[in-house]
Amino acid sequence: MDIQDFYGIEATSDPNRWRMPVVKELCSGIGALFGGCGLGAGVAVLERITQRPLVWATAQFLQFVRPPSVLELEAVEIVRGHASSQARVFARADGQEIFTVLATLGKRNLPWSGEWAVMPETTPPEQCEMRPLRGDHEGTIVSQLEMRIANARDMENLDGTIGDGRSALWVKLPTSLGSSAPALSILGDWVPFGIGQALGRLTASNSLDNTLRMVETDHPTEWVLADIRIQAVTNGFGHGVVHLWAQDGTLLATASQSAICRQWDSSRFEEKS
Repeated sequence: MDIQDFYGIEATSDPNRWRMPVVKELCSGIGALFGGCGLGAGVAVLERITQRPLVWATAQFLQFVRPPSVLELEAVEIVRGHASSQARVFARADGQEIFTVLATLGKRNLPWSGEWAVMPETTPPEQCEMRPLRGDHEGTIVSQLEMRIANARDMENLDGTIGDGRSALWVKLPTSLGSSAPALSILGDWVPFGIGQALGRLTASNSLDNTLRMVETDHPTEWVLADIRIQAVTNGFGHGVVHLWAQDGTLLATASQSAICRQWDSSRFEEKS
């Protein structure tokens, strides 16, 4: 299974227009398309039409979309330079704009490189406890990921004690996806998880945006460490970053998000924003 099949992206007679059925397997526990899957689908389409690797991409999420809706993805390479492209995707369903993706794609030859970020010391994934699935995660995107808790409190231990803003999960993607940009887009969407850990409370946060900046593409690794760092929660919104590390300590990508923060209340999952 390649990444296009994973997202269910279908070509149309127009090379710049694609279809993507919204299915439960791509949704979060609230039954709406998982933001990381929306960004990942947009990135997959842009890499396809430009034939260039992702440098960075950002998605702004405007409203929820749920099964059985079908997304229409309109992709445009706005500017094509010698080594990079500026591109955009509009995602619509039933005439409503759902999200927008802006991106730069390309690769340049430069004789110098460096990496100054350092992976935190953590227990290897094989020695970490599995993250249990909640009932509302059955059949969703979360159920397709194997996750182990590297640094996080169990839900039962979220007693209101404020944390240090740091949490981490080891995540294993389906093996066929590798560590491509469309796949890592999913793993960058863990700031909402980190917000609950930072506040020490059960929260139901949803992403307003998701930005992914690629460092290494398709670097071989069985597990990816999602190193979550919450910067602040204020005025009902939370902000944070995620460093995505290969097992050998290579930085694969960084992600950042802002999210609406809500107290956990299943009756509110039907809200639009």
